[in-house]
Amino acid sequence: MQKDKPFSQACENNKAPILEKLAELFKQPGTILEIGTGTGQHAVHFAGHLPHVVWQPTDHPQNAQLARAWIDDSHLTNINSPIALNVLDGKWADLPAIHGAFSANTAHIMAWEEVEAMFHGVAGALPKDGIFCLYGPFSYGGQHTSESNARFDLSLRTQAPHMGIQDIEDIKALGAETGLALEEDFEMPANNRLLVWRKS
Repeated sequence: MQKDKPFSQACENNKAPILEKLAELFKQPGTILEIGTGTGQHAVHFAGHLPHVVWQPTDHPQNAQLARAWIDDSHLTNINSPIALNVLDGKWADLPAIHGAFSANTAHIMAWEEVEAMFHGVAGALPKDGIFCLYGPFSYGGQHTSESNARFDLSLRTQAPHMGIQDIEDIKALGAETGLALEEDFEMPANNRLLVWRKS
């Protein structure tokens, strides 16, 4: 086992509550596309507990191999090799056929045009009635759900002007535009949400 694997404490903290929801949502066999796999901790945890699905990790070309150590160490046969995916480059058609999609903690570090591209890409890749699960912090009507989220949003925008917590109304409008209807909005630990979209 590699001892120098990349590590995210946030992934470690939230993997169990996210899995609890994904186990209810991804009950059927099929391939699940993960956008923004990062370290690979989520991919390994979810694939290990959902043996009926095939997990397809993807990340930005600069980070796509970051998950390799966790995936290789897991020896799981239902995780595919990570694919380099820039959401803006339009190469969604090159991905394998998918049955569902998942992304965690990506919308607030993406520029809005990247969030738009992600929704358009996912909507195009999903089959009818396919589900897209989007995890992270969101604001509601321009209001943050907690003081900690307000501080986090300010910290993001200080780091880079394009980053920041997205508002649910903007995201819902984008979903409607791309044929993705918001079906569930689950409250999660640490002032996060799990938004569940279904392709119409």
